[in-house]
Amino acid sequence: MRKTLALATAVLAALVLVGAALGTHSWGSYHWSRTVNPFTLKLGDNVSPAWDSYLATTSSDWSVSTVLDTTIVTPGAGITNCGASAGRVEVCNNTYGSNGWLGVAQIWASGAHITQATVKVNDTYFNTSTYNTTAWRNLVMCQEVGHTFGLDHQDENSNNTNLGTCMDYTNDPSSNQHPNPHDFEQLVAIYTHLDSTSGGGSTCPGKSKKCLNGLDKAPPFSQASRANGNVYFDDLGNGRHRVTHVFWTPFGE
Repeated sequence: MRKTLALATAVLAALVLVGAALGTHSWGSYHWSRTVNPFTLKLGDNVSPAWDSYLATTSSDWSVSTVLDTTIVTPGAGITNCGASAGRVEVCNNTYGSNGWLGVAQIWASGAHITQATVKVNDTYFNTSTYNTTAWRNLVMCQEVGHTFGLDHQDENSNNTNLGTCMDYTNDPSSNQHPNPHDFEQLVAIYTHLDSTSGGGSTCPGKSKKCLNGLDKAPPFSQASRANGNVYFDDLGNGRHRVTHVFWTPFGE
């Protein structure tokens, strides 16, 4: 009887742990508006040749989703310094400096609808022996692009056991280079509904802040630091705003 009770307790604890790890990981209520599924999201290729294969892997990985596809296209017209282009994601790399972050994903939104987005990966760190690996490059590119769909992290403790997804913080990216089934399940949950228009902005039903899930309480991106967390909010006026996800270096460089 005691063995049976102990086994039941262990199984229950394991289920609770798995349930916690596989909870909802949407980024607020953010999503791209579209009238059909699957829809295709353009990824503007502003990256150097050293990053081309990783962007291609990320695009292929996420296109397994049943609700969205991605396609790599030339940069948007007039793009400089990784500026945003309406209706698409611009993906860039550069030596952005010793600022503590490996990657940044930014979405511009009107209400809950994403209208444009950018991804930046920081070669100041990826040019070092620590991060200049296939695993680190795949992890960061995959995660930052995943944020631009409206996905958050599955787990934010880098010391926990890897969940086998790029949406998981880790000190060892070897098994966290690609999406896992739960990421695709979350995308289905985010994009099950259809919108009345495609690509346009909108406000949330009722008060626009209803869909922000408290993200508007975050500091502006100009105050980005480890002490201020990994999410930042900039109010752009007229119901428009920008939200930023920062991927800090796990080893505190």
